[in-house]
Amino acid sequence: MSEDAVKVMKQQVGIAAAQRVQSGSIVGLGTGSTTAFAIEHLGDRLKSGDLKDIKGIPTSFQASVLAKKYGIPLVTLDDVEKIDIAIDGADEVDPNKVLIKGGGAAHTREKIVDSLADLFIVVVDSTKLVETLGSTFPLPVEVLPVAVAPVTRALEALGGKPELRMGVKKDGPVITDQGNMILDVTFGSIPNPAEFEKTLNNIPGVLDNGLFVGLADVVLVGEIKEGQPTVREL
Repeated sequence: MSEDAVKVMKQQVGIAAAQRVQSGSIVGLGTGSTTAFAIEHLGDRLKSGDLKDIKGIPTSFQASVLAKKYGIPLVTLDDVEKIDIAIDGADEVDPNKVLIKGGGAAHTREKIVDSLADLFIVVVDSTKLVETLGSTFPLPVEVLPVAVAPVTRALEALGGKPELRMGVKKDGPVITDQGNMILDVTFGSIPNPAEFEKTLNNIPGVLDNGLFVGLADVVLVGEIKEGQPTVREL
């Protein structure tokens, strides 16, 4: 599939999610290329007057920058009791709507925001759908820098192959918005994600991992059918 086709597909699914936001909502703003189109469309709807009085809660520095660019007023978790709707992408989605997230190293904040939302909409293109989690994408685990070595050993003991995520155009590791590091862990498959999420988070030094279990309410999938971008609900 061409880069242009993928871009159009991501754009369509981002717009479809942004269309579901109602005036007066507190909106969780996810991170990544597909969610970026949703944030842009929310800005367009505000500008045209189609949407009024929304406030965004960003899940990352990237989401915050985009929201400001497109004129979406931002608030923090200190300012709100709850979040009405969150829109976010995913790196893998299984048939039970369980997700792996964290390709953009923002999954810890994303999980906090997405879990508080009354409605959590996941926006993906069809390449992200998998039968078994962990089959195409390593599981990101956010780790305190002081604990990288012991956590690496603990993950190996669980059958994983951890690799410290390194920066692109930067010497050294990726540092998250919280000042931590990311271990990308390859497991052949993750048969019981709910249990596994807890097991991983119980390792001392682990802040959180990219398994999102029981959080996604709606999954919107962008596809190309007969050369045309379409959006379907999983």
